[in-house]
Amino acid sequence: MAQSLTLGHSPDPDDAFMFYALARQLIPTGGYKFEHILQDIQTLNERALRGELDITAISIHAYAHVSQHYALLPSGGSMGDGYGPMIVARQPLTRDELTRKKIAVPGTMTSAFLALQLCLQRPARDINFIVVPFDRIFQAIHEGQAEAGLIIHEGQLTYQNEGLTLCEDLGAWWKRENDGLPLPLGANAIHKRFPPRTRSEISRILSASIRFSLDHRAEAVAHALQYARDMGRDLADQFVGMYVNHWTLDYGDKGRDAIGRFLGQAHARGLIPHRQELEFVD
Repeated sequence: MAQSLTLGHSPDPDDAFMFYALARQLIPTGGYKFEHILQDIQTLNERALRGELDITAISIHAYAHVSQHYALLPSGGSMGDGYGPMIVARQPLTRDELTRKKIAVPGTMTSAFLALQLCLQRPARDINFIVVPFDRIFQAIHEGQAEAGLIIHEGQLTYQNEGLTLCEDLGAWWKRENDGLPLPLGANAIHKRFPPRTRSEISRILSASIRFSLDHRAEAVAHALQYARDMGRDLADQFVGMYVNHWTLDYGDKGRDAIGRFLGQAHARGLIPHRQELEFVD
C-alpha cells in the first residue's frame, strides 16, 4: 500500500506549476501518495513551526526557526534574481521616509519581511507595520489602513494597475548589495522524522515533477491558470518564469551561498535567533 505524505504548498501559479505532474499523476511516485495541502505561505510557515506537514513550502526566513525539525530539499526553491518582493505606495518614498510610514506586510515569517528589515536596517519592533493577507495589501493602502505595502506573488506584476508606485524592489536591492547574488525567498523542506534514504527518494520525486513541468511548459501553465487569481495566460506564464527556473531545479553553490548570506546577515543584526548550519537533503 502506498505511503501517504502531506505536501503543503501555496495556491499560486508557481507552486501549481511545480507540482503539476504530481497532481495529475504523470510521473512515477515510488510507492508514495501525496496529499496536496494548499494554504498561504504564512499559514504554512506557522504549521512548520508545529512540525505538522511531512513536506512543505516554507519561507527561507521561517526555515531559520524550524531547522531543527526540517531539512531543505535541493529543488523547489524560489529565488529573486534581480527582482523580488516590492515596497509600493501611492507616491515615491525613500527608504528614510518608509521608516516613518505604516507598511502593510503579508506576514512576519515571510522572507519578504526579513528582507524589509535588512533593507530598512531596522528590526520589526522599530517598523510601523500591520499584517494583512498578501492578496489584500493593495486594499489596505487604498482604504488608508497603511501608507505603503510589501507585495509578493503576482502583485509584483500588477501594482501599476492599482495606481501605485514602486518605492523599492527588494530583490534588485539585495543583488546590488550582495555581489550579484539572488534573494532567497522560498524553499521546499522535509521533516527530519524520515530517515535520510527516504528523504532522498522523496527529493528525487519532487525534482522529477519540476523537471516534467519545465519540459511540458504549456500544459503545466494551463494547469496553473486555475490558481492565477485573474491573471491571463501571458501574465501567469511570466510569473511562473520568474520563480520556476534553473534555481528551482537546484540551488547550486551560488544559491546556497545566497541563503547562507541572507540568514547570516539576519543573525548578525539580531533578526533571527541563531546562526544557521544549513542542512540539505542529498
